[in-house]
Amino acid sequence: MRNSILTSSLGALIAMSALAASSIHDFTMKSIDGKETSLGSYDGKVVLVVNVASRCGYTPQYEGLEALYEKYKDKGVVVLGFPANNFGSQEPGSDAEIKTFCSRTYGVTFPMFSKISVKGSDKHPLYQYLTGGGEEVPWNFTKFLVGKDGKVIRRFEPGVEPMSAELTAAIDKAL
Repeated sequence: MRNSILTSSLGALIAMSALAASSIHDFTMKSIDGKETSLGSYDGKVVLVVNVASRCGYTPQYEGLEALYEKYKDKGVVVLGFPANNFGSQEPGSDAEIKTFCSRTYGVTFPMFSKISVKGSDKHPLYQYLTGGGEEVPWNFTKFLVGKDGKVIRRFEPGVEPMSAELTAAIDKAL
């Protein structure tokens, strides 16, 4: 009984902190190398936040995400990858294993972060914020386009390719 009360209280506290956030710039996340990183460091940049996985049918999108990052990084766009194991255990590895896979297989150079939960009762506060507190992401490679002010502009579902006209047009408009 005591553990369930503590769990419920912690969940409520996490939800409240996410709802109190005014932008993604209010969050500090752990990089894939274990370093605390303030998302406030991306203030003034257009950000594409993506929950990623190494064993998913959409995993080849890493290639497109890297191409998008290379095309737009000098214009003030950054891609942020957040590994998650919420869908069919498609991201079972450690942060070190994920980093090695991404760099060796897809040449990923965009910032990657430590594995988090993006749905359910343990949804990370960042994803609480991105999804408005209750709405779940449906699968890996859901993309959130965030404006220079740190607020969500638009959400793109997993099937939308990173270099699609739809996504690149939204990025161009945000710039």
